[in-house]
Amino acid sequence: MRSRGTRSLEDLYEYTEQVEEDLTLYCLLMTSDPVSFEEANQEGKWRSAMDDEIRSIEKNKTWELTNLPKGRKAIGVKWVYKTKRNAKGEVQRYEARLVAKGYKQKEGVDYGEVFAPVAKLETIRLLISLAAQKSWKIYQLDVKSAFLNGFLEEEIHVEQPPGYVKKGKEDKVCRLKKALYGLKQAPRAWNMRIDDYFQKNKFEKCPYEHALYMKKEIDGSLLYACLYVDDLIFTGNNPAMFEDFKRRKMKEFEMTDIGLMAHFLGIEVVQSEKGIFISQSIYAKEILKRFGMEKCNPVTTPVETGLELRKDERGDIDPTYFKSLVGSLRYLSCTRPDILYGVGLVNRYMETPDQSLLNAAKRILRYIKGTINDGILYTKCEDCRLIGYSDSDWGRDLDERKNTTGFTYFMGDTTFTWSSKKQAIVTLSSCEAEYVAACSAVCHGIWIRNVLQYLGFPQVNPTEVYIDNQSAIALAKNPVFHERSKHIDTRYHFIREHVKNKEVELVSCRTYNQAADIFTKPLKHDVFERLKTMLGMTKHGESSLRGDVEY
Repeated sequence: MRSRGTRSLEDLYEYTEQVEEDLTLYCLLMTSDPVSFEEANQEGKWRSAMDDEIRSIEKNKTWELTNLPKGRKAIGVKWVYKTKRNAKGEVQRYEARLVAKGYKQKEGVDYGEVFAPVAKLETIRLLISLAAQKSWKIYQLDVKSAFLNGFLEEEIHVEQPPGYVKKGKEDKVCRLKKALYGLKQAPRAWNMRIDDYFQKNKFEKCPYEHALYMKKEIDGSLLYACLYVDDLIFTGNNPAMFEDFKRRKMKEFEMTDIGLMAHFLGIEVVQSEKGIFISQSIYAKEILKRFGMEKCNPVTTPVETGLELRKDERGDIDPTYFKSLVGSLRYLSCTRPDILYGVGLVNRYMETPDQSLLNAAKRILRYIKGTINDGILYTKCEDCRLIGYSDSDWGRDLDERKNTTGFTYFMGDTTFTWSSKKQAIVTLSSCEAEYVAACSAVCHGIWIRNVLQYLGFPQVNPTEVYIDNQSAIALAKNPVFHERSKHIDTRYHFIREHVKNKEVELVSCRTYNQAADIFTKPLKHDVFERLKTMLGMTKHGESSLRGDVEY
């Protein structure tokens, strides 16, 4: 029997060749929970959790016992265990999931379409920002055994679950009527079911974010609902709508009314009179513990100034270990834009990491150690226009000579979306690099404007995007500098159309005020702290913020 320890997606499915790596999911699943049925069955708490799962399956009439048809093969199943914790890191419940070994399914036979939308994290942060602006409370519901609610179109048979084989019917298999966790089509089946529910209850689905729904009454009452698989948050301007919404939801699905949004996807949320504060301090502590950095010495910046990283064809660090570290840091950047540049930098060299890359990643951990309670505070302010910042470095990548695009958007005084990515092309000047970066920023800005329009927050005036390069601004407004810009790909010139249509206005700013600078290069401590504060980041710590939180 395997002893407890960290485990990866490969452990969950016991078939490493069939599993695609997803670093975000990987870092969330790493745990010290049981890894086998035999191990879990020795503890009453896990046995009870498995009993609950079987009861849910039977209540939903997920399957029926039958003989396996000739020529068909039953798909195996496996128990997966997870300790669920609340916002304070305390154990909330022990969860056991019966998961089908979906990697054994055959495309076109066992499943067809599989895509299912989930809300983008930036959409969730945008909703939090708007709620803070309007002094609305955000509430949360959790669907129990969500995937068991999805209807299947295909005929699928699975083996009876370990520990729950029916006596006298050991040769039978389970013919699925509804989806089971682990099936390729399970997320889509569940999403189609809940989407159908929203449509029947007069909710409109956002055409720009397919996991965002809105219901508007004649009297102006609004309710917004945002879905991430089986976790649902909702807010609006009429509390009476909330009760009706919950009542109808809980009648249709088995759900848990969590109350005020406080712990969502590993993100801690504190709602108070001061605003809405989001952080991942508990998750940050888990990362430090997991990688043996609990007692490290803190540093004041995540990336050392003057840092130069190069690709090493050999690499002397275990890639699996390094990928798990970077994946964990990537998810932490959901509420920590201050580490995004550093995480993106080490993310470029994951295939063959060497000691210098590991040192760079561990420096980020040392920075987290000293800023573990940092997060973002969304507050109410008078000017809540959408405003963006776009920036690019120049010539810092020593291997491919590609630059880094950084941009961020604010609603009011606080950022809700941020990006730091290596550009796809090699540019010939700083003007061209800034122009390419502005193109990415404007693309994102147009999408945000559309989402805001749907939510009822139209941007009447052009969205200002601040750039600290006059030549790039001139190039976006007019086809000047022909000799120096004629080679630029056509797709980057679409920015001119949006400037012409007055959807976007590129505005010059001093580098001193360029908020996106923090996403493109290592900065000295004083500059870094100033831009970090500009983003709306603050320290939770012993603040009175939690003192007046409502539960």
